[in-house]
Amino acid sequence: MINMTDDSSENIQEIPTETFDVFYSCLRCATNVSNTELSKLPEIKCICGFRVFTKVRPPIVRTVKAI
Repeated sequence: MINMTDDSSENIQEIPTETFDVFYSCLRCATNVSNTELSKLPEIKCICGFRVFTKVRPPIVRTVKAI
């Protein structure tokens, strides 16, 4: 069994992780809602009452060259 003292536990640093917020848009009223806001609600529903969302894509269009 390893005996860890308070001094050794203070040396351990937590590495911050990046969280990316995903945005969804209501199909009826086009309200943008983040994923964290949707997870706080008891059910997935827009303020207008509609339950269908689409994922908002970034406005950047990427072109890929063919090999």
